[in-house]
Amino acid sequence: MADLTMAKYSIKDLERLSGIKAHTIRIWEKRYGLLHPERTDTNIRHYSDDDLKRILNVSILNRHGIKISHIASMNEKEMTDKIVTISSDTSNYDSLIESLVISMVDLDQDKLEKLLSRSIMQLGFEDSILNIVYPFLEKIGILWQTGAINPAQEHFISHLIRQKIIVGIDSVIPANHPSPKHFLLYLPEGELHEIGLLFYSYLIQKRGHKVTYLGQWVPLADMASASTVLNVDYLLTSIVAAYSGTDLIDYLIKLSATFNNKNIFISGYQISQISGTLPDNIICLGNAKDLLPHIQE
Repeated sequence: MADLTMAKYSIKDLERLSGIKAHTIRIWEKRYGLLHPERTDTNIRHYSDDDLKRILNVSILNRHGIKISHIASMNEKEMTDKIVTISSDTSNYDSLIESLVISMVDLDQDKLEKLLSRSIMQLGFEDSILNIVYPFLEKIGILWQTGAINPAQEHFISHLIRQKIIVGIDSVIPANHPSPKHFLLYLPEGELHEIGLLFYSYLIQKRGHKVTYLGQWVPLADMASASTVLNVDYLLTSIVAAYSGTDLIDYLIKLSATFNNKNIFISGYQISQISGTLPDNIICLGNAKDLLPHIQE
């Protein structure tokens, strides 16, 4: 496929996405010629989509016990055939995640659909999202934050996963919870990254609670009005890009004060970057699994 993104990755990007240390990548690059980075005028390496896909493939094969010297001698077809066999094992989460990243880079909808569908069929919807899709989205978040993926790739992957989650929500059979609570889910002004919030909606409804879903770009004043009318027990939001740094802290303090009699669950990339103390009624979620103890019977 032609290069649609003209992406450039640092060696640290490759390390975070593949799990292979930058030092090891440099050694393999020098000893086996696995990658062919370009260099800036100041001799800093930067890598292409092809380099990223290759190091992900190498990571999958090496994790399955194939020595790097043997991997380096494999041609592209041999490598691809072996990875297809490995990826058919849905219990191997890391390999599936890396295969999804490669599908995203290539904008290969058929491959991505097959990987997701096979995973959902064998593992179930919830386990697939928790153990494969969420870690995959975290890797995509790294690419998005470093500017390594373009809007076409982000929209491509978001649309497909959003469709899967909406189908899951439509087909959910709620548990019979003895004391169901009412959750108000929303994204603040400027926030459009909806996938995480949709999956939280699925988890909450599946466990027998009620969800009112307001969606994207909801002003705080509108939240206050809706909360009063609906008499909700909890709020839940996700912040990926709308706020950061002191702006984020200021927003959370204002949110906490507006709803000082309710617990507020917050998640998303920017939340993971917070250091310091937050108001007592703010509960940070590192990932979707962190919500489960709060909503189980």
